[in-house]
Amino acid sequence: MAFTRATGKHRRPSAMSRKGTNIAGIATLATAGVVGTLASPALAAEHAAPAAASVEDTGLTQAIVIGDSLADRIGAQAAAQQHAADKARAAAEAKRKAEARAKEERAAKERAAREAERKRLNTFVAPIADSYVSTGYKTGGSLWSSGSHTGIDFHADSGTVVHAVGLGTVVEAGWGGAYGNNIVIRMNDGTYTQYGHLSSIGVSVGQSVEPGQQIGLSGDTGNTTGPHLHFEARTAATYGSDIDPVAYLRAHGVSV
Repeated sequence: MAFTRATGKHRRPSAMSRKGTNIAGIATLATAGVVGTLASPALAAEHAAPAAASVEDTGLTQAIVIGDSLADRIGAQAAAQQHAADKARAAAEAKRKAEARAKEERAAKERAAREAERKRLNTFVAPIADSYVSTGYKTGGSLWSSGSHTGIDFHADSGTVVHAVGLGTVVEAGWGGAYGNNIVIRMNDGTYTQYGHLSSIGVSVGQSVEPGQQIGLSGDTGNTTGPHLHFEARTAATYGSDIDPVAYLRAHGVSV
């Protein structure tokens, strides 16, 4: 005959059932990390060691240490990369500035060279330093075959240094009849200048001359009444193409 157990609501659980329930509860609390007053000292001690072992076995502490170390390495790498990037940018900027300075310096040198060349091309000086015009242009008289003076005379003792008035090339250097020893220079602007009655000639045909360069010495050779420098400005190398030499020199910045 089979027996059944009453299931009334006031029936207490059996001792075995209560024990099983208590053990399950304690195990649950121990797993959750709560080991304390709810368990007996012996039972707490019994479960304390396995709980600690459980935490250690999970590798949680090790994972935290490894994680911190990895973060440090990543941070260090990021810092190193940032430093390298900053250094590269600084180097690139320094290079850019150096190139800009070099470019500006080259441009400044080129400007200075162009200005020096422009000045050299356009600089004019008086043919005799610290002198004055003793006979003016177109002065009339029997002394000149044309009936008037085709140039101007600068006061100068014999042997006074005569200068090229500007940049040019010598097209005549030698005896010029009534002009005595003379020099004719084709100027850089296409005009011509002539220097007559020289006591000596210091240049030759085809030679380039600079503004202020010595080309000879004044004298009284040719048709002259005394030592001086005869100076002409011309539109061509030949006689009869003369223009006003005072206006010519003044137009080129020479005070006459």
